[in-house]
Amino acid sequence: MKHSKAIMALAGAAVAALALAGCASGDGDDASESVEPAPTFEAGTTMAELADAGTITIGTKFDQPLFGLVGPSGDPEGFDVEIGKIIAGKLGIAPEDIEWKEAVSANREPFIEQGEVDIVIATYTINDDRKEVVSFAGPYYMAGQSILTLADNDTIESEDDLVGQPVCSVTGSTPAANLKELGAEVLETDTYSNCLEPLRSGQVVAVSTDNVILAGLAAQNEGEFKVVGEPFTEEPYGIGLALDDTDFRMWINDVLEESYEDGSYEEAWDATAGTVLPFVDPPAVDRYER
Repeated sequence: MKHSKAIMALAGAAVAALALAGCASGDGDDASESVEPAPTFEAGTTMAELADAGTITIGTKFDQPLFGLVGPSGDPEGFDVEIGKIIAGKLGIAPEDIEWKEAVSANREPFIEQGEVDIVIATYTINDDRKEVVSFAGPYYMAGQSILTLADNDTIESEDDLVGQPVCSVTGSTPAANLKELGAEVLETDTYSNCLEPLRSGQVVAVSTDNVILAGLAAQNEGEFKVVGEPFTEEPYGIGLALDDTDFRMWINDVLEESYEDGSYEEAWDATAGTVLPFVDPPAVDRYER
């Protein structure tokens, strides 16, 4: 992700020209697809480096309907993906110049720490332990942990019914830790889609993670599964980035707040998760100080 000054200058000029051409010829209906002329940022900031390079690497989920799922084009689609496009657009980076990298729950912090990605937008719950190794912009959405069962299961109605029961979740995730604390027997795997076969076979009685993720899995497999009970946690989704990159974090928070005000956030929601879930006003961003 490091480029020579000459390459960055050429790339930045090319992106600015493409952005201007796109704005002139596009119909402007999709706010998350809009790309602004490459702006000027203070030298040495992450924003300046990315804008000059004309590309950004974003880690996201590839297997989660509504938020991050690889579509027919081969690129991921969903609400998290659209949030990534909004951020890239404010850097003057077109959607086709975004490099998408699959981020599963267990590799999100390592990806950021090792510089494999510039940001992670992957149903990524902000918590204090994670804030020791990465920084977070946002939150941009408030989810809550819930339960997915087979459609004909009438014995699991709330988190209390999971105590002592085999339940599937994902390694390195907040929901898996919550289930262990609750007293469930947790079967851990790398992705939530890999929890569905154990649920079908009876190896587990439920899958438990954030309600929006479960709603997407249920919608993708209509009639086979159902989401039961009320959410029993609050899961604020944030955008992960390098630890203590305060300027970048604050800038992303500015972009998020602008998207709330100009309607591009709601437009992104309506085109993705909003096809299944009702729109909820986004939570206030947290401009925490270290």
